Amino acid sequence: MAESKVRKVAAPKAKPRKPETHLGMVRRARKINRELAELYPYAHPELDFDNPFQLLVATVLSAQTTDLRVNQTTPALFAKYPTPEDMAAAVPEELEELIRPTGFFRNKAKALLGLSAALRDDFGGEVPGRLEDLVTLPGVGRKTANVVLGNAFGVPGITVDTHFGRLARRFGWTAEDDPEKVEAAVAAIFPKSEWTMLSHRVVFHGRRVCHSQKPACGACAVASLCPAYGTGEKDPEKAAKLLKYELAGKPGQRLRPPADFPGEAAALAEAAAHGGEVADLAVAE
Repeated sequence: MAESKVRKVAAPKAKPRKPETHLGMVRRARKINRELAELYPYAHPELDFDNPFQLLVATVLSAQTTDLRVNQTTPALFAKYPTPEDMAAAVPEELEELIRPTGFFRNKAKALLGLSAALRDDFGGEVPGRLEDLVTLPGVGRKTANVVLGNAFGVPGITVDTHFGRLARRFGWTAEDDPEKVEAAVAAIFPKSEWTMLSHRVVFHGRRVCHSQKPACGACAVASLCPAYGTGEKDPEKAAKLLKYELAGKPGQRLRPPADFPGEAAALAEAAAHGGEVADLAVAE
């Protein structure tokens, strides 16, 4: 396993903060993005997929569960239903059983059947490459649409999940809670060409360092740029123990990670030990 490359972070010196201008916030935000790009040059979607349809389905399944759990579930799912036409014709109870480990399986099965039928009937069996088309599919909102557009079609988009929204507020980029308002506020700060990779970097940082309950402030590479510094553990040694995934020298969430990913692929042994049941190898925030 690759060694952790966590930087030693000096605690920001306490000093009175002057009111920040909008221009100052934009400059600070872009510097945070540059720092995160250096920390996570390998940032990527943490769902395993081979084509737009697989990414669309995996993203729908990822609601209220971990990407690892989805990655452990989708191989059997796609083996049985490789195309929208196949999934649209699925027996609901059989589809539900396959996706049961991801939770909320009845609602998710209904969404998958609906979106697969819509792809078959309205889009010639192909996932459309426009946001206005994607959001017409059952179970697909702007977040899911932006994931698919950015990572399957190369169309820039900002993915506002719980991690992204939390960090956007902690970084002082917006005070909004509504995902669409967060998306609009952040889109106004960064060039469009950065939107997709910015999303990956911020989500990576939220999962690995800036956690919901116990952020590792003392091990954070952007601590000196963060208005919320001190929300979590400031002691560097204690903060380092809060790090997750490859920053802590542990596997990530993908079973098939990119070649440049510095950690190991998530283990399958735990699932096999539970008779095929997917175990909690990663804890959702």
